[in-house]
Amino acid sequence: GAMAPREGGQLMLGVLDALRAAHEAGIVHRDLKPSNILVGEDRRARVMDFGIAARVQDATHGQSQQIVGTPGYMSPEAARGLPAAVSMDVFSAGMVLAEILSGRRLLDEKDPYRALHRVIHEDQQLPGSLPASVDDTLRALVLRAIERDATQRWPSIGALRDALAQWLAPAVVAVSSSGGQSGTLDFLLRRMRHKSDFPAMSDSMARIRRIANSENESLGNLSNEILKDVALTNKLLRMVNTAHYSHAGGGSIGTVSRAVALVGTAGIRNMAMSLVMLEHMHNKGHARQLKDEFLRALMAGSVADELCKVVRDGEEVFIGATYQNLGRLLTEFYLPEEASQVREIVAAQNGASHSTPSAAGEKSASVQVLGLSFEELGLGVAGVWGLPENLRRCMQQGQTEPPPRLADKAVERIRWLAHAANELTDALLHNEPDAAQARIDSIAQRYARALGSEARDFAKAAEAARCRLAETAAAMSLQVDGKSPARRMLALPTPQLPASRAQRRFTLTARASGDGRDDSALGARQHGECHRSARRGHTGHHQFHGRELPPERNLAHDPGNHVARSRVSAGAVLPSRRETDILTGRFGLGQDAHACAAGFKVSLKENADLFAVVCNKGADTLISDATTNGISARLPAWFRNGINAPAFLLLPLHMKGSPFGLVYAHKASPEGISLGENELSLLRTLRNQAVMAFKQAS
Repeated sequence: GAMAPREGGQLMLGVLDALRAAHEAGIVHRDLKPSNILVGEDRRARVMDFGIAARVQDATHGQSQQIVGTPGYMSPEAARGLPAAVSMDVFSAGMVLAEILSGRRLLDEKDPYRALHRVIHEDQQLPGSLPASVDDTLRALVLRAIERDATQRWPSIGALRDALAQWLAPAVVAVSSSGGQSGTLDFLLRRMRHKSDFPAMSDSMARIRRIANSENESLGNLSNEILKDVALTNKLLRMVNTAHYSHAGGGSIGTVSRAVALVGTAGIRNMAMSLVMLEHMHNKGHARQLKDEFLRALMAGSVADELCKVVRDGEEVFIGATYQNLGRLLTEFYLPEEASQVREIVAAQNGASHSTPSAAGEKSASVQVLGLSFEELGLGVAGVWGLPENLRRCMQQGQTEPPPRLADKAVERIRWLAHAANELTDALLHNEPDAAQARIDSIAQRYARALGSEARDFAKAAEAARCRLAETAAAMSLQVDGKSPARRMLALPTPQLPASRAQRRFTLTARASGDGRDDSALGARQHGECHRSARRGHTGHHQFHGRELPPERNLAHDPGNHVARSRVSAGAVLPSRRETDILTGRFGLGQDAHACAAGFKVSLKENADLFAVVCNKGADTLISDATTNGISARLPAWFRNGINAPAFLLLPLHMKGSPFGLVYAHKASPEGISLGENELSLLRTLRNQAVMAFKQAS
């Protein structure tokens, strides 16, 4: 049966010590399993039977591809017959530790060939029946050890051993606090010693690892991806402000870009791999609530960034607005029962009005439950972590009303920007669209003069940030519960479009799934304002009117410039049931749309074909006049001989890095499509929501 987690973990330390000694001698065991671990009366584990062990350096001497080991404990690379590597023992140790915790084999197959096939082609998962004492940190530790991809595992047995030892005996957090509030702060810090850092989102971590491993990505792109994940942003800023980094320029770093430059891509990659994944949390209800809080913090950062008029302050404003939520985030993750009590008190104070909870109401509720406010809690922990003074000042509430004139100091403007952004976020989070708009107008009147903005800028910033958050959620496969208030931040209101715009036709093709069932065709109109902000690292823009089509080098290989914008219409296409490398028209709206859809047959293997290049590279492309020689020569014959539209829009649909569909629309005359910047952004948001729908259906 299963061993108690702490007892089993202590036993496993002895196993890992033995393997580390072997690895230091250049020897890989290659057959670690429970029957090769003997336990003495002193409860100390001994690793036995090195009969098929191999030296690591033998890998350079052209070993024949022999499969050695015990199916069910062998790593994927061992099952393929690859040369001996320490990663094989890391995997086997993870499988043994999983068996210790669960009481049964993770990969229990009587047929050895079936076991080998499964370990090569399937990700290993922990059983859902693990006891509650196997917390999320320990689960993440084991899951990393049994990753199918060897590069994603612990880099050594020593690293796995140190992580397990840290779980068994967490490091002491130094704390110096005084006053009546110290009890709660000390209690929280003690609780934090026994739990991991904030959990990260797996899609976000995968994107960050990909960028960190690439030789063609910039540190700016890496910083922008990190900012989208609250957990990694928090861990990175904490780390670079410790005494360990003071000799290298750390200790007062308040932006992710500076932190990334200090730590480097290898450090970021290792840090990302050390975090628990939100999806791996055992308590799914707690994970959903924490995800909502993350989205709330990201929304506040995005709104502040949109309101900021000084580009160089954009990242500091984003982080400042996010960190105003630190106390609430800490309470939600480390003290979930207390966080629930605070929400219940605030809801009771609000009654049946369902309006935005007041800051004073939440403050009194948190003081009632915790003995101090969320703000005081966040500031106390930020002080212990050594976060820079400017960031802590930005977290301070101070006076409740903004000054009646423009704030004369930059740090004060940043602080009031963060406050305004959080109030706007609360308005969107707790109100339906009509009520939210009235609340936004009221906030704009209070803050406009202090920030040097116009009242209309606040509504624009809110809609632009909402669009950015929706796109981020789509890219990271984030889904919120239908009853969650966070859904309001991801939904755009219905537009009131002029008749000329309402008459435009859009075609969205639905893919035929492998079981012969057609996914539903999707269609919607949405309104709002969303612009791609260069300072947050969003996609760059090209403009051309047919004659200025960028060369294939720019269109296909420049990851920073994938959007082609101009005056254009829109439409769509997806793969056929039998030919996965060909996108075929499946559905259409508008005059002759069905005949138009029937003519579509985009071969993704045709490198000279404009449609294929656009789909393969995910390049949103807008052509206003395709009759010029430079463009028409790149169009496929089926298009020139059939549809031959002079103005068209292409919005590819990607899933897991590969194209699976295309939104297409056209007009019959050159320059016939007149879509503004906002409408194009909203079309792309609609496309991203369609991708989310397909992911949910698949």
